[in-house]
Amino acid sequence: MSADTPDVLIIGAGVAGIAAARALRKRGLSCLVLEAKNRIGGRAFTDATGFDHGASWLHQANDNPLTAFAEALGFEMVDHDKLRQRLLFTEGRFAMPAERRTFAAAEDHFWRVIEAAAADGAPDRPAADAAPSGGRFDALVAHWEGAQICAAELSRMSLHDFAATALDGPNLVLRRGLGTLVATLAEGLPIRLNAPVTQLDWAGEHVEARGAFGRINARAAIITVSTGVLAQGGIAFTPDLPAEKREAIHGLPLGLLNKLAFPIPSEVLPEFGPFASLRRDIAGAGDRPISWIARPYGAPVMLAFIGGSLAWELSRAGPTAAEAHARAEFAQVFGAEAARALGPPIITDWGNDPAFFGSYSHAIPGAQAARRILAEPFADGRLMFAGEACHPRFAATVAGAWLSGEAAAQSVLS
Repeated sequence: MSADTPDVLIIGAGVAGIAAARALRKRGLSCLVLEAKNRIGGRAFTDATGFDHGASWLHQANDNPLTAFAEALGFEMVDHDKLRQRLLFTEGRFAMPAERRTFAAAEDHFWRVIEAAAADGAPDRPAADAAPSGGRFDALVAHWEGAQICAAELSRMSLHDFAATALDGPNLVLRRGLGTLVATLAEGLPIRLNAPVTQLDWAGEHVEARGAFGRINARAAIITVSTGVLAQGGIAFTPDLPAEKREAIHGLPLGLLNKLAFPIPSEVLPEFGPFASLRRDIAGAGDRPISWIARPYGAPVMLAFIGGSLAWELSRAGPTAAEAHARAEFAQVFGAEAARALGPPIITDWGNDPAFFGSYSHAIPGAQAARRILAEPFADGRLMFAGEACHPRFAATVAGAWLSGEAAAQSVLS
C-alpha cells in the first residue's frame, strides 16, 4: 500500500509506536506513524546537552528488551545502583552509617508488608492503607516509593497494581541518553511529524484518521498516545469508545515527575561526586521532600526530581516556582551560598505538555485490571491501544511501552 493508505496506522512515535512499527515492517506489513510533536521519542527524550527530560533508566535491565539494543549499538551503560553513593539528610545533618542501615531496613520491611498485603486475598485498596507506619523512616519510604518513584502518592494508587509493577535492578543509565537510544531505533521508519490526530473513525471496515494533514485510511490502527491525552478527549473517536475502554483510561491516570538540571561549578561541593543520590527525611506533617542526583557521568550538573502532588502544584505555578522550590531545598541541605552557585536550570514540565499531560501511569484503587482491559484489541481487531499504561508488569517504563507496542503489532499480524 502507499504511504497514505498503509496496512496499519500508528498514532504516536514514542517507544510503543516505534516498537510496533519495527515489528510490523519486519513481517512485511506497511505502516505509517503519525506524531503530534516535532520530534520522536515521546516521553523518552534526550536533548542536545545529553539531559534525559523523561525516561532515564533501563529498569530491571536483564529483562528489559532495550538492553540488548543498547549493547548491540555500542551504547556505554553503567549500573547506577552499583555506582552511586546514597546520602540521607535527617534532623539537619547527614545520616550516620547506622541510620542509613535503619533506612535500608525500613525499605526492605516496606516491600515485605506490601507484597504480603497484595497476596492476602482482600479486595483492592489504596497502597497507602497497607504501608507500614510508625517507624522512624516509614513516612519517608512511603513518600519515596510513591511520589518520587511512581510519580503519585500511595494513597492514589491500587495496592495490587503497585505490587505487580514493582521493579528490580539492575538499573542502567546510558551516557548518550535513553532518548538517544530510542531515536536511533526509530531511524528509517515511516514517521510523519507535526501530524496530530484529532479524530479517529472506526465505524466502517477500515480506520480513518483525521487531522490538519487530511484523512488517512488503514486496515487497522495502534493508538499509543498517553492516557492523559485520551482522558482529556485529545482524540475524538467515532463511534465513541466502548465503556470498558473509557473506564480503563480513567482508571490509569498519569502521575507527574518533573526534573530540573542545574549547572554546578566544579569547585562547589566537589565531594558530592558522580551519581551520588540524596534524599531528605520528612521534617513534619505535610513535608514533601524532593531528591537529587549529582554529576551523572561526571557532568557538571545537579539533577532535582520533584514528584507527585508537589510536582502538580509547582507545574500549575510555573517554572519560576519550581526553580525557587528546588533552590530552597538545596539550600536547606547545602547552604544558601551553594544554592546561589547553581546555574539557570533546564526544567521539564510533562504536566503542561498537551501531547502527554503527565509523566507515566498508575492504576487507581480498584482499577487493577485496567491495564489488561485497555490492551485488549477491539473493533474486530482493527483497533488497539499500546504504551506503558497497557503493560501489567513493566508499566511506567520504556520496557513496558516497548513490549506493549510489540504485542499490539503481533495482534495485527494474528
